[in-house]
Amino acid sequence: MQGKRSWLTRAAVLAAIAATWLMPAGAWAQAASGEPIKIGAVVALTGPGAGLGIPERNGMLLAERAINEKGGIKGRPIKLIIEDDSSKPDVAKSKAERLIHEEKVVALIGPSLSASTGAVGAVTNSIPLVHIVFTGLGPQIESTYKNMFHVLPPHTLNARALLEYATKGLSAKRIGVLHDSGYGSIVMGALKSVAGDYQVEFVAVEKFEVGASDVTAQAAKVKAASPDVVLVIATSPIPFRNAKQVAIKAPIVAAIGSATYEYVKGMGDYADEISFAEFLVSEDPLPHQKEFSELFRKAYNAYPKSFDAAGWDAVHILAKGLAAAGPDASTAALAGAIRGPHQGVMARYDFAAPDMTGIALSSYTYSKLVKGKFTRLMFTNK
Repeated sequence: MQGKRSWLTRAAVLAAIAATWLMPAGAWAQAASGEPIKIGAVVALTGPGAGLGIPERNGMLLAERAINEKGGIKGRPIKLIIEDDSSKPDVAKSKAERLIHEEKVVALIGPSLSASTGAVGAVTNSIPLVHIVFTGLGPQIESTYKNMFHVLPPHTLNARALLEYATKGLSAKRIGVLHDSGYGSIVMGALKSVAGDYQVEFVAVEKFEVGASDVTAQAAKVKAASPDVVLVIATSPIPFRNAKQVAIKAPIVAAIGSATYEYVKGMGDYADEISFAEFLVSEDPLPHQKEFSELFRKAYNAYPKSFDAAGWDAVHILAKGLAAAGPDASTAALAGAIRGPHQGVMARYDFAAPDMTGIALSSYTYSKLVKGKFTRLMFTNK
């Protein structure tokens, strides 16, 4: 529990930094004037999903400042109104409804977790309202939601990214999996659907509840199956700590959901020799990521990761759509302006693509934690 408290404490520190550095209304008033364009956001700033929601929030606030300093949208500033859903779907739904009906936001961003996204997506789809999500509901559902846009990869792509590295980078055939009951269960389903393409066997698959404080028993069962590689799919530092504590010797490869410094802090001394399929290694950024990485470091004195970049991208995608369609455009007009290609910091998107994101497998970057720091791996997907 000490590790869990420490990463939540760091989350609180980052929250304070964002509040004091970015939020004053005067920060953007000199560059953009007129009636603010309200954009709502619901993310997990507390609870198990805080390791995602805090970076998402930090990226969004940085984007708000950058856009407003450049004149906003046709001279009008954007105003982000961010709510904490406490990592709970029912709270996410009620917060979204307040933003829509009381604040009259023109669009919504978030939430951070899959179950909360499902609850809020039903609301925005029925109104309708443009909705940019961080964790998707799958192309089959999203294709029926004409105003939803997904800035993180679909879960089938996450599954392929994990198996690409496990099989081609580590020559694995026998795969063990530790996954949570939310995001992890969805990616696990995708792993099973594509496993035949990689000729792998899942020798142990162990599930634990979102927010679980100890998964030692599940980790021990995975270890007992003697896998070549262990995949960890979760939004928590706990399974990594427990996997190391039971002395799993096989390489550990993690999905993007845990690739944040908030979760690394929670891993404590066990944040070592863990590989990730992700998008941003800001210690060694790709050319199109350098400007954002430098701006983020100047603002927060910290290295950004993929979820910080996703928050930045979400706001810029909305801003681009508002600039094209007009600040007072209808939902249909704004959605039409967004549905197409967009070069983001995290990846290049195409919201008209069949998978609803257009993110390519080759966009993934692979990293490894070395004594608590992310280092770029040379492995790439062809």
